[in-house]
Amino acid sequence: MKCIAGMMAVAGAMLAGAAGQSNAATLNTMPEVGAAIQACWTPPSNAGNSTVTLSFSFRRNGTLIGRPKPTAIRVAGDEKARQAFVDAAIAAVDHCLPLSLSPALAEGIPGKVFTLQFNSPKQKQPATRVQASP
Repeated sequence: MKCIAGMMAVAGAMLAGAAGQSNAATLNTMPEVGAAIQACWTPPSNAGNSTVTLSFSFRRNGTLIGRPKPTAIRVAGDEKARQAFVDAAIAAVDHCLPLSLSPALAEGIPGKVFTLQFNSPKQKQPATRVQASP
């Protein structure tokens, strides 16, 4: 439980660091990983008040093991809008890869499942976080 709590990052902190973050920078912490991925996020313009949570795992080299999976979806609109929002979140993860992980972070990252919430501009941002489970 302490591990999860230690690896969670609040959106405000992630978004504050996202402006200067690039996927070429070496990432040392999970909040930096979340900020790097959030910097690649461009929600659809007609997203309304929507949110999607993705789960995914990294290899030590900063690439994904498999494809991100939506685990919670709340999207305004029809099935087409829902799919566009989910696809945009998955594209944000894909476009940021590979991440440049520090040796210390890369050592502990394989085998952990991470979750990251993507919000529309109208959705309140503080709910966004990245967390890992053992």
